[in-house]
Amino acid sequence: MSTTQVTAPVGGRAVPLGDVPDPVFSAGMVGYGAAVDPPHKVVDAVAPVSGKLLKLMPHAYVVMTPDNVGVLVHLGLDTVQLKGDGFRAHLSQGDDVAVGQVVITYDVASVVAKGLSPIVPVVVMDEREAGNIVPSEAVLEGAQIRSGANLFIANK
Repeated sequence: MSTTQVTAPVGGRAVPLGDVPDPVFSAGMVGYGAAVDPPHKVVDAVAPVSGKLLKLMPHAYVVMTPDNVGVLVHLGLDTVQLKGDGFRAHLSQGDDVAVGQVVITYDVASVVAKGLSPIVPVVVMDEREAGNIVPSEAVLEGAQIRSGANLFIANK
């Protein structure tokens, strides 16, 4: 069994995945994990794990660890419709990334101004067992979390 420590890609208020206002994420259809509600300003979204940048879109990215754990970071809800407005990528798909390395600069205030939720779900792709995810105390308490702090542990 492998254990993967997943860190917060942005700072803000840690949120249990079930509280994300989108059924695709809250019901674990993409996978299980946690989320962060970021401050309404420009923030750097960083790699939550080390590995390869498997997928890079303006509003989301997936990092695949050496143990084949794919971690999705989705910047805001329904932000695909912004076609990259409010997001600036610093890396390219296929790049190797280190935990904490800046992937995308995220203009949270511009997303909020367009009437969209800025919340950042972080999930282990295709994880079907909620029990394999162990949320941090910050997630359980809905507390403030800093970028790079422990968000949850994924057991596979």
